[in-house]
Amino acid sequence: MMPALWIAHVTVTDEEAYKKYALGATKAITDHGGYFIARGGHFVQLEGQARPRNVVAKFPDVETAQLCYNSITYQEALSYARGASERELLIVETTE
Repeated sequence: MMPALWIAHVTVTDEEAYKKYALGATKAITDHGGYFIARGGHFVQLEGQARPRNVVAKFPDVETAQLCYNSITYQEALSYARGASERELLIVETTE
């Protein structure tokens, strides 16, 4: 199995609610063996719609990243993000 990246592009519309999402999401990600390799920070948008917050987490494989997304911990956290952000999220297998 190949490692996988969880990539989120986010515009936060409610900072307080999104902080609650971030706490729960961080726990879910680390509980599933994931870790952040980019979280916010400087970026250059070359094509497409820019979002001010970009996050990349690395997981052991696509299946584990999906299990994280579908976990109770992540879904509870996501309930805070739904009304507090506009976002895209994808999982992609690496070529390592």
